[in-house]
Amino acid sequence: MEKAFVVKQVAKKLIETERSLDATLVEASELMADLIKARRDLNLSAVFGDAAATKLIEAISALGEARTAMVGCHSELNEARLRLGVRTTMVGIEEKPPGVAPAKDSHLREVG
Repeated sequence: MEKAFVVKQVAKKLIETERSLDATLVEASELMADLIKARRDLNLSAVFGDAAATKLIEAISALGEARTAMVGCHSELNEARLRLGVRTTMVGIEEKPPGVAPAKDSHLREVG
């Protein structure tokens, strides 16, 4: 198989995994908000459901760590892509935050 095609397949799965983690973090955070709202709506003590909330907080923390690990994996795979000699950007249409510029090849220069 052509390297660029294989790299593109991996990049697509990487992006899907990152998006899945983000979506799961959103769902878990919304669950926490719903738990708090439900407790208030039922006029229950703050200690009611505290053990469940603590477990949910642990799960959200673990998801945050997983997301950070995936960001690191993304960076490592980008370096591997360059070492393989695949110089084109395969995916990543999302805007990057300020200060995060795409990797530039030293043998390329801007023109125009």
